[in-house]
Amino acid sequence: MIEVRELTKTYGTTPAVDGLTFTVKPGSVTGFLGPNGAGKSTTMRVLLGLAAPTSGEALVDSRRYVELRRPMCDVGALLDANAVHGGRTALNHLRCLARTNRIGASRVTTVLEQVGLAGVARKRVGGFSLGMKQRLGIAAALLGDPGVLLFDEPVNGLDPDGVRWIRELMRSLAAEGRTVLISSHLMSEMELTADRLVIIGRGRLIADTSVQELADRFRRGVLVRSPRAEELTGVLESAGATVAADPSGGLSVSGLEVAAIGDLAAARGIPVHEVTPRSASLEEAYMELTADSVEYAATMPGVSR
Repeated sequence: MIEVRELTKTYGTTPAVDGLTFTVKPGSVTGFLGPNGAGKSTTMRVLLGLAAPTSGEALVDSRRYVELRRPMCDVGALLDANAVHGGRTALNHLRCLARTNRIGASRVTTVLEQVGLAGVARKRVGGFSLGMKQRLGIAAALLGDPGVLLFDEPVNGLDPDGVRWIRELMRSLAAEGRTVLISSHLMSEMELTADRLVIIGRGRLIADTSVQELADRFRRGVLVRSPRAEELTGVLESAGATVAADPSGGLSVSGLEVAAIGDLAAARGIPVHEVTPRSASLEEAYMELTADSVEYAATMPGVSR
């Protein structure tokens, strides 16, 4: 489990992380979201012992990273896919890492196969594409078969097949009971991958919630289609709903849940062809939550200030 408790990290007089507290539990994929400069990378660096907290603490299984005897066997991480010596082969890079944590050579072969790099294991990393380096970084994170995994933008540089592969890998690792934390700016991918979300802005916690809870929070009403739309509109408005024409041709209904709409239509014998609850996309919900935390806001095309 990952525990961040009242974590504060300042650089000079600037707080990168400000009293941040959250927990990431095993068995689910947690998306770590926030605008540029929100403090995501700093939090991960403190978790991995690459930066010292100003106050508070960041723990892996109730211990600081520096207290782990064989850290790669407890926590695996990918923060920067380019942080590898370009003159080494993929095989030798992983062998060197394995020796530092007393991990057997057979495990190196296993993870190279797992990430799809077995065929290029003896090629120098300097000739790898960014997507191949991402796969190598993921192999390094998996090397010690750890129970806790941290990934910072793991799909950068991957083609669509690679993106789908990493999504399925993350979910399978969580299904095995591991703790998986992913920092990303790709809301569409987080919507498909994550079970829970930790959203921060300006170093502070904005939301710690499940994807479903966030969708329910930003529900956009119910889309209803009926061949007797005008009659149904009157019935729903009499029950206190607000009804408007939807651009798709149906009715946009707010103020009543799906079951109530169905019951009212059935009681009047009005056929209904579709009743679909609608929520904001994860991207829309994220934009609303972080609107006051964006550090660098550009003017949208066609919008005067």
